[in-house]
Formats: sequence, C-alpha cells, structure tokens
Amino acid sequence: MNRNRASSSGWQLVVIALCTAAGVGCQDEPPTAAHLPPGTTDAVLNRGPTLPDRIDGDPVLGKQVFRFETFNNERFFTEAVRVPQGMVAARVTPRQLLALGVNIDAAALPPAIRNAITTSAILDDPAMTLAIVNANALVGLPIKDSNEDGVLDVARGDKVGATCALCHTRTDQEALFTVPGGGSVGPRLDGRAAHNLDFGRLMAVAANSRALYPVLQLALSANGGNTLGRAPTGLTEHSSEAEVDAYLSNPQFYPRGMFDDSFDGNGDPMHNTPLFRQDLAAPFGSEGAIAVLDNFSNLVYTGLLDLTTLTTPGGRAFLNKLGGAAGIEIADDYVKVLAATGVTGYPYVRADRSSAAGTEAAPLGLRVQNRKLFGLNAYLANLPAPPGVGGDARGALLFRTLECTACHNASQATPVPTFIVPMKRIFPGDNPVQLAVRTPPLNPILNTVSSIFDDKMAVVNASIRGDIRGTALPLLLDLARKPVFLHDNSVPTLDALLDPNRGSTQPHPFYVANQGDRAALVAYLRGLETR
Repeated sequence: MNRNRASSSGWQLVVIALCTAAGVGCQDEPPTAAHLPPGTTDAVLNRGPTLPDRIDGDPVLGKQVFRFETFNNERFFTEAVRVPQGMVAARVTPRQLLALGVNIDAAALPPAIRNAITTSAILDDPAMTLAIVNANALVGLPIKDSNEDGVLDVARGDKVGATCALCHTRTDQEALFTVPGGGSVGPRLDGRAAHNLDFGRLMAVAANSRALYPVLQLALSANGGNTLGRAPTGLTEHSSEAEVDAYLSNPQFYPRGMFDDSFDGNGDPMHNTPLFRQDLAAPFGSEGAIAVLDNFSNLVYTGLLDLTTLTTPGGRAFLNKLGGAAGIEIADDYVKVLAATGVTGYPYVRADRSSAAGTEAAPLGLRVQNRKLFGLNAYLANLPAPPGVGGDARGALLFRTLECTACHNASQATPVPTFIVPMKRIFPGDNPVQLAVRTPPLNPILNTVSSIFDDKMAVVNASIRGDIRGTALPLLLDLARKPVFLHDNSVPTLDALLDPNRGSTQPHPFYVANQGDRAALVAYLRGLETR
C-alpha cells in the first residue's frame, strides 16, 4: 500500500457533495504576509495544518466500491425509503428518470434496449424502467441479488441501494440520449459532479420518504420549534408523506444538483462536488470537518446511506455530541417515524463495531472494511480531472496580480492549502446568533439568520477536529461545466461571483470591477486543469 498526503474535498456525511468554485485565488508557494488580507493567520502562510497520511489500496477494487458497493444499504433504500416501490407505483418511465438527472450506463444495457433507447417505445414505457434497473444500468442505484437466486429482478424480491456514483458520475460524453438539463444514456465518467441530479424529487418518488427524517429540515421542540434552512417552516415526526414529498420536490427548498449530507435536522443541501483527483484535496467537506479520505467515506456508508444507524447507541452518542438535546430528539423522533411507517429490522449496514467509536475513524462506532475504503482512496486519488475549456493568458496574470493567490493554488496540479477560511473572511456579512453551547473543541452552534450560506456550518464544522468554523478550499477544476457557484448554489455564474454588484458583505466578496478584466479571469478559471 502507498501512504500519501491526506486528500479530500468534502465531509458530505454523504455522498456528497461540497464546496464552491470560489473563483479567485491560487498559490505555487506560500504567500508572503504582504500579499495576505488583514488578520490572516500563520496557518495561511504555512498552507494550513499537516493532515494524516492517506492509505491507498487496490484501485481496481476501489472502482467496484465506487460504482456498486452498498454495504447492505439496499435494505435501507428498499425496505425503509422504498425507492423501487415508489417508482413502480408512480409508473416512472426512463424519460422521467432522466429528467430527474439520473444517468444510465449504456454499456450495461441489454443490446436490444441500447440499440432502441432513443425511441418513445422505450423511453415512455414504465416496464422499461424496471428492465433498466434489473440490468444494473442505473448509475449509483445498483440492484443486488438479495434472494440469491442468481437473477437480478426487483419483482422477485431483489433490492436497490445507493453508491457514491449517484452524485459523482456523469454520462454526458458521447451520450446516446440526453434530456436537456437532466441525465443521459452513455458511458460512465466517474468522479464528475452530477450537477443535474434532482435528488430531492427522486426521493419524493419513493414510497416512504419519511424514512429520510434526520436529513430533512426539521422543527424540533428542543429548539423551541425553530427551524434552520430554506423552508419557512420545518417538518416534524408527525408530518405526512405528502408534506415530506412537498419539501423534497420544491426547488426553492431542495435545489437541483444538491444533496443534504448532514443528519443535523437542518435544511442545508450542498451542491454535488467532483470526486476526481482526491490526492489534491483536503480536508473533506465544504466545512472541512473530516481530515482523512477513508474516514469521510466510512461516515457516508455507516451513517448517511443508512440513516437508521443513528438510532443505535453509537449514533445517539454522535447526535448528542453534535446537537445535545436536539440531537437526541432527532433519534427519538426517528424511531417513532420508523415505527409509524412499518420499518423494522434496522440498522441495515454491514459494518464492524469499532474500538475507535466517537473518533473521526468511526464517529458512530461503526467501520466498514478498510480494504474497500483504502481501495476507494486509490481510485478517487487517480481519477483524472477533465481538461479545462478555453483559458486566457491575461486572466492568468490577473489571477496572480489580484492576489487570488492569498488562498488558492496557481498550479492546479498541486494540493490545495489545508487551512479553513474563517467565516468572517469568506462571508463578511456573517453576524451569527448563538443557538447552543457545546463541549470543546466543538464551538457553539451559530447561525446568521439573514443568510443560508452558513447553515451547513452551524452544527457540522471543522471544530469537530479542533479547527474553526469556516470553509475549506475547493479544487478549481472542471469549472466550465459547473452551472452554479458557492456551496449553497447562491451565485448563478462565475461572472456574477466576481461582480462587485453583489456587495461587500456577501459570501466570497472578492471582485473584479472592470468587465473586460472580469471576462478574462472567468475565461482563465474555465480553462484550469491539472496539466
């Protein structure tokens, strides 16, 4: 096994997804104090703290893990959330699935379906949806031979789970068929962010979306009935399936291309992030909460992709650590929701109990197989970044002279700095109120009422590992294909991100006033690549 520098790009408790294409910044060498904003810490000068090494295993195994490994979460998505049952009941067609941003692996389709995939007879036939599921061709939604009869067939009791690929794979290159603004039928492009995936509406199709309770926007009595997120009111354990579906289906509350990767009761979905070249990224998460890549993956598998583990003693301890009484209320109410909807036999994930319970390596007291986690490390570290689109020499000069290098790399072939950008620097309008006190090193739960930008960092932030509340630096790669910017989808274009008309107190207020210079810098950013 190779031991390399720690890598990452996001804590998704997830599958995540993560941070912003911040748009201005770079550095080949650590910047000097003269080039840094006032109040910059020594950590910036040193490119941030040294993080633990990453352990790389077998990338061939890692590829299978990325695409198909569920660690038994197919029982959660089929027996608890009931995704395939909902598809059958709603008579979902392949065209409708593609419209939700789900991708189809052309290579996995039976030849007869692949050769006729562009015809209405297939695209508009609900029976063909099941044929595609049974062919194991839905990217990120693998079917498992649950009844062990050697045949993959949902109608005969086989179950559908979820993998990393759902949010981090695209098929739009050389596609046989594409729904504009949605998914496509084509070859897999692993590691690419699924910008068009409408995860909220996809889960609203499920027959029991209430089983997603911990990752919904909630109104908890421990918080006085208050709620944190885009929706004006929160859901409760008594909310109906229709009310949950309405929340998930509302693009104002759960925008396309986003995934709520933290089970904190906040409505804080973040934009899906790329997972290629994870040897260049660290720490994980838009909030930088996880330092080591396999620890990030483990939390996704043992918590996010089987939320019922939150009802276990380890899950309850973790929720209590994060949210105190509110965290325990989430677990208690979740048990009530599961009982009310007939969910039994949980938790489902197959993982070992860990002696490192409560640490980053096993926050919920569970750890899936290291052999597979380390293989996934190797696969994600070696996935190539796509080439940039265009480029601009004047923009490259501006990138340096405008002191973007106070934070970001000039060369995208080098690892990003590991420091967390303090919230007040990345968001000058941050003016939080304290919602709760927590045991150090966790900082208090803070929220700026007038903004959703800091919602993700209110409960889950880098103080989990003794750092500060703020944001981690993203990879500045594949920006030409990114439709929206900042982790909360709040900025529509790179030009808008750099436009001073946004205001000096807005998130990431680093601007270029001259329109021509701004266009050159945008062209440069769109052309960034690892070469």
